[in-house]
Amino acid sequence: MIDILNLALPYFGLIFIGFACGKAKALPEDGLAWMNFFLLYVSLPALLFGIMAKTPFAELNNPPFLIATTFGTASAFFLAMFSSQLIGRLSVRESTLAGLAGGYGNIGYMGPGLALAVLGSKAAAPTALIFCCDAIFLFTVVPLLIALTDREHQSLLRTLGSVARQIVLNPLIMSACAGALAAAFHVRPPTAIDNTLLFLQNSAAPVALFVLGVTVALRPLAGVPWEVPGAIAVKLLIHPLIVFGLMLEFGPFPQPWAATAVLMAALPPALSVFVIARQHDTWVEPASVAVLIGTFASVITLTSVMWFIQSGRLVFP
Repeated sequence: MIDILNLALPYFGLIFIGFACGKAKALPEDGLAWMNFFLLYVSLPALLFGIMAKTPFAELNNPPFLIATTFGTASAFFLAMFSSQLIGRLSVRESTLAGLAGGYGNIGYMGPGLALAVLGSKAAAPTALIFCCDAIFLFTVVPLLIALTDREHQSLLRTLGSVARQIVLNPLIMSACAGALAAAFHVRPPTAIDNTLLFLQNSAAPVALFVLGVTVALRPLAGVPWEVPGAIAVKLLIHPLIVFGLMLEFGPFPQPWAATAVLMAALPPALSVFVIARQHDTWVEPASVAVLIGTFASVITLTSVMWFIQSGRLVFP
């Protein structure tokens, strides 16, 4: 257990350092803009490109794994969405954001660094594939559901076009696809560029975790609506259990791949939940609370999943 704590504490420690700094210094939130830009457009794309480019292309062609993990995310999303409608009597528009809190983990900021630390380089390919498939699914379904419930929404065709552009032009998805092409054609960048990419890759996890802590600290903690604990329970408890079952049903998969899928499913709600809620002016304060409480609760739940993986108790026959 000491080994797990030694592995987990630096990650959660950086989050708490960022949280403490955010609470201690009354700096404007606008100061995070360039750090977020660096993460989303520079360091995380470099990390995903490096992961995909160094993975044999044959390993990336795994449709059963993609189907299983995406179905797990979809199941968690709709379970959180419908349970929030029942518990909190939310509208479809509001429950869509609650579903996002229950289905979309922090796979961008926490996922790659944590998976590589827990499972090593064999977790690289499944981590990148899960990120791409989850992002494509959720950033297709969520805008469509919100658009269809908006009385002033644009036509369905224009909505689909807007969604397609957001997916195609997403820097993280673009970098993962570029890395897959580099792996397929055995393209290696020159040494100077490769070293620059490595430099950027090493900065991704610590910067992301610090920014996550600061951003959570700047979110107001209002009252906790009834639907928020339900969405968090789906994300931290039910989602990994669903994925565990799907790994057994759709497998067998290599142990590192199946374990990576469960680890990714156990991540807390992503900051994107609050960003999208604020963008659409829907379920904003509950989204803030879900990210805050979910991140702190994951100290226990996520560390437990890491212990099951590292101790060999999470075995996939």
